[in-house]
Amino acid sequence: MSKRLSYGNAMLPAGVRSRVVRSVNGLDVHLLEAGFDKPDRPALLLLHGFPELAYSWRRVMLPLASAGYHVIAPDRRGYGGTTGWHDGYDVDLRPFGMRNMATDALALVYALGRRQVEAVIGHDFGSPVAAWCALIRPDVFKSVAMMSAPFSGAPALPFDTAGQMRAPDHQQRGADMDALLAALPLPRKHYMRYYASREANDNMINAPQGLHAFLRAYFHYKSADWARNQPFPLKSWSAEDLARLPTYYVMDLAKGMAETVASEMPSAAEIAACRWLPESELAVYVEEFGRTGFQGALQAYRCLYDANENAELALFSGRTIDVPSTFIAGRRDWGVYQSPGALDAMSNKACTRFAGVHLVEGAGHWVQQEQPDKVAELLLRFLREQS
Repeated sequence: MSKRLSYGNAMLPAGVRSRVVRSVNGLDVHLLEAGFDKPDRPALLLLHGFPELAYSWRRVMLPLASAGYHVIAPDRRGYGGTTGWHDGYDVDLRPFGMRNMATDALALVYALGRRQVEAVIGHDFGSPVAAWCALIRPDVFKSVAMMSAPFSGAPALPFDTAGQMRAPDHQQRGADMDALLAALPLPRKHYMRYYASREANDNMINAPQGLHAFLRAYFHYKSADWARNQPFPLKSWSAEDLARLPTYYVMDLAKGMAETVASEMPSAAEIAACRWLPESELAVYVEEFGRTGFQGALQAYRCLYDANENAELALFSGRTIDVPSTFIAGRRDWGVYQSPGALDAMSNKACTRFAGVHLVEGAGHWVQQEQPDKVAELLLRFLREQS
């Protein structure tokens, strides 16, 4: 992996700066900042998802800074200008586990000379990382906003089983679901299982259509620009229900993600009309992932299937997020419903001070990029209500 920092101040809005903070839980962290002029400002920590970067927050950082906050958006472990992680497939995955990624966030807060942040805000895979930050260290992360990926809570340990002959069976979402999806009349596979596979990085970084076209189609397919993104709640965690998801979530069994999104490549007119991700800004993602590859980012998905990782998180079974929390997503984001029951579990069980679900019109999965003004407005309202 190259250590060259590829994007910086020349590509950023005035008032947003790029810098590297050294020795942060074994990383040199590249981050973007706004509102850094006054050291006494309350801080917000913004955690991006896949395949994104700190750059994904560029449109919301200045409105948040204008409201009086020091806004901090790092390239997370495995991404962009942050270095110190390993991108091989056969490396130790423990640094990419959820607890260590929460430690990354905590260590960055401390490295910046702070004991608390007003909120940790996460999108996509950054959403569960933000949730775990708030669950494990509520003394540091005073509130949490989760975006596009609901948090259903810590893994549950069997309860009140001492008088039973054996522990109750629990829902299987791993190998059993893989087999059920593959056995459908139109065989399918779950995208997270694909992301955990050895071939995923090569398929995407060496996409037949080229990396630029791959990322353009991927971002388009999951956005409100793709007219068929009309999400609705699924009834159950069954292969038949999951197969109702678009193929960027439940893929055709024989296809990689490069082939999956190729058929949804937007036209030249659609690309020209895309105000939220013009070609000049897409080029930042293309350059960065062209330099680093995707494997570092994919390591976290592999941890989802690691028994030791899940056993470690079971330590927090029954523990809830007890700081103020909220959820924001695009109205046309299938991420809200891709895990049946997760939205309800977050709203009614996992979070004890939940301030509500906000679905933003005119946005798909990339809500903070597609509708940044509305997202900033919702975040500032949430922060004001907690003060």
